[in-house]
Amino acid sequence: MRDQDVDRTLTLLWRRTLGTPQGSRGPRQRVSVDEVVRAAVAVADEEGLPAFSMRKVADRLGLKLMSIYTYVPGRDELIGLMVDEVTGEQELPPHTGTMRERLTGVARQLWDEYHRHPWLLQVESSRPWIGPNCSDRYEWQLAAIEGAGFTDVEMDLVVTLISGFTAGAARASITARRTVEESGMSDAQWWEINAPVLERVMPAEAYPISDRVGTAASLEYKAVSDPDRSFRFGLDRILDGLERLLDR
Repeated sequence: MRDQDVDRTLTLLWRRTLGTPQGSRGPRQRVSVDEVVRAAVAVADEEGLPAFSMRKVADRLGLKLMSIYTYVPGRDELIGLMVDEVTGEQELPPHTGTMRERLTGVARQLWDEYHRHPWLLQVESSRPWIGPNCSDRYEWQLAAIEGAGFTDVEMDLVVTLISGFTAGAARASITARRTVEESGMSDAQWWEINAPVLERVMPAEAYPISDRVGTAASLEYKAVSDPDRSFRFGLDRILDGLERLLDR
């Protein structure tokens, strides 16, 4: 990526503070950068990132393909603007309660965001764009544990741990939901179809622990899995460990 594109994209991310930069190529702009970003989010919400393209954004706005490049340098930069845009959708309320309650709120906010915009889990970037909404949320996440007793480095690691765990749990939840939608059958229907063969190749006496645990879990979940319960269980265990760390 060229230096001028990086500079222009950062300026676009902070456009509400710095003012919207004007493009140097193509026809006169007919819509705003905000409208381009909102249209791009709508396309990604409907089709996911693998099918996302600049042409589809242009078509949604009734523009020619090349005119989109008068607003943003390229596809990757537009995705960076989209990420920052949806990050700003939720309010950042003042933190209250125990550290455990505050971090649960941090994780739940991410969980909800991923379920509103599943394409966020498809964004591949080890060097994310630093926009105003992402910056505000990072500050808010850190504020949840300010004064708890962690070092500054540990504070960053805690936010990274909670964020990474929540992303993985949300991915499993969204995948499970999509599997039901695409297959047209519930977990119970899937099991009813496959159980006869599985019982022949995986007899209970050969897999006694699996049979016992799997039966108990399926009766409890009434499904193959319970992604929301797994998320809550895993988050609780992480919070247990963080409390132990502070006790140390």
